[in-house]
This record gives sequence, structure tokens and C-alpha cells, in this order.
Amino acid sequence: MTDKVLMKGNEAIAEAAIAAGCRHYFGYPITPQTEVAAYMSKRMPKIGGTFLQAESEISAINMVYGVAGAGFRVMTSSSSPGISLKQEGISYIAGADLPALIVNVQRGGPGLGGIQPSQSDYFQATKGGGHGDYHLLVLAPASVQEMADLTVKAFDLADKYRMPVMLLADGTMGQMMEPVSLPEPSEVKTEKPWAVTGTKGVRKHNIINSLYLNPEQLEKTNVERFEKYKLIEETETAYEEFMTDDAEVVVVAFGIAARVSKNAVRAAREKGIKAGLIRPITLWPFPKKPLLKAAEKAKAFISVELSMGQMIEDVELAIKCSRPVYLCNRSGGMIPTPEQVLSAIEKAKGEN
Repeated sequence: MTDKVLMKGNEAIAEAAIAAGCRHYFGYPITPQTEVAAYMSKRMPKIGGTFLQAESEISAINMVYGVAGAGFRVMTSSSSPGISLKQEGISYIAGADLPALIVNVQRGGPGLGGIQPSQSDYFQATKGGGHGDYHLLVLAPASVQEMADLTVKAFDLADKYRMPVMLLADGTMGQMMEPVSLPEPSEVKTEKPWAVTGTKGVRKHNIINSLYLNPEQLEKTNVERFEKYKLIEETETAYEEFMTDDAEVVVVAFGIAARVSKNAVRAAREKGIKAGLIRPITLWPFPKKPLLKAAEKAKAFISVELSMGQMIEDVELAIKCSRPVYLCNRSGGMIPTPEQVLSAIEKAKGEN
């Protein structure tokens, strides 16, 4: 790690991607993630990399598909409406079992919505988004430091499992500035036996494809892919627990909502309420086991979200609907305050 520097979250993503060995970036500007593309446009030419502002988000994701097929670390970034345009290409990348990083710095929606922060792309990110049976591995940073750290981790996971990974941040994370220790540059192996790099006369042709006209073969491929997903659920689920050992009211939140909620949990403890927080770091796979364990003592759960309520469904499923789950939320670009979350904790305590 380097000495700490003051950076925007979007800039930290870009610099961390470079440190992780990414030398190919394809994107299109859209608020609130444009700084990622702007930063890459300055840095990539200086390090022998490729920066290309595509004519559209659709073009950008298909360029990612091509470079990923050649075995190189590659990324794109966008915000909510732009990610929607990329969904077909993301499905192709998942169907071809290719590693790539997709960054979504979320803004309010639906439609063009607004440019303020949101978490309303949760369903899109965690339930596939595009067509077909597939998952993205989804990482949710809650600080500028995590914007950098999880970017490096995303590239490593993408290569390890040969699948696209999404870094799902809200607009606050992208725009806020905090001190961050940037990762040291890492040596990355670009030789991948499955990559389309030319046979050099020593091996058979590699084919990158997501088309299976034989239904039995497509089914077999999908089943094998979901076996990999099961392994990921068992080994890669990441989360943070805060004051959950004796918690009677457990708050579940990610991103900026988790930072707000942590302050509310502290305030609740000062009032004698046994509150705790579980922060999913991987939104897929979702941390089901710690939530189910917390339900053994907890009397209620609260899902804090910058949406109309999406993650709340995964909270309910994780605890098998064994406890009431309340929604504490703002939408349209608004952020819940610690006071609002504290009020929700007090209400849940009073009703249970």
C-alpha cells in the first residue's frame, strides 16, 4: 500500500484498476461516474494502455467482451441507465465465461431519473439483469478505501472464476473524497489457456462463444456454471458485523446506507437498545448464514436502503421469514439520516 492520498471514490477505482493490471478501459460518460472515464483517459496513454470513449454503452461493453476473450484484464464503468444498455453484452460475457469488471456508480431512477445517489439497481445487479440464467459476483464498497480495495479484489475474483464481476457503488461513494492507501502494482499473468490469442502452431483453436444450438449442451453448461456459483456462495461471501453478538434489532445496510446505520446503531446502544449491524460486502452472494444466525437472538430486522425496498426481500429470505423485517428507506437520490434509522430501530424495538 502507498501513503494515503486524498481522492474521489471514482478516481480510486481507476487508479486501483491500473494497479491491478488493467490496461484496457472502454466507456461512455454519464453522471455520477464520469470521473472514472476522465481519469482513465489521462492515465492509460501514459502507461501503454488503451482508453476508448465508445460511441455508446452498447459498443463499450462489446469491446470489453473482445478484450476479455483475449485474456487481458479489462473494465468498463457507467451509471444506472448506461448499465441497462450494457445488459445484453453482460449476458454474453457471462455466457462465454469471461472475466471482466463492470462498475456501476448508481443514480436515481427509473428512466433518466436524477443524478443523485441511489441503490435502486440492486435487483438488476444481484438477479442477473440481462437474459438467461447467470449471476454476477457483486461487491458493494462503503468507503473510498474499499472502492480501491474491492476493485483489485474484483479483478482477482473475475480471473479466478472466469466470470464478470460488478462493483456496485452509490453516487455518494463515487463523488466523496477520503484519504486512501492505493494498492501497489501487481504482476498479472496474461497467459490464459482458454484465451483467443492465436494458436502459434502449438495448440488447437480456442473458441469464445455463448451460443449453444444443442439444448442438452446448453443445459449441461448452465448446470456446470451454477455448480461454480454454489462454490462461490460457500467460499467468497463477505460481510461486516457490528455489535451483533447480543443484538435484538439487526440493521442490514450496504454502501452509504451502512455508514449512516452504524451511527444509528451507536446512538441506539447509548439509549440502551441492543442494536447491531450486518453490512453485506458481497451483495451476490448474499450473506445468508450470518443473518440466519443473528435471527436466533434478534427480535426484528431493518433493511436500510436508498430505494423503494429491494434488498429487504433477500433479508426476509435469508432469515426464512422467522422475524419481522422493516424497511427504512429514502429514494430518488435522498439518503436516510442517522436519526431516521434510529427512529426505525426504536419503533422495531417497541413493537417486538
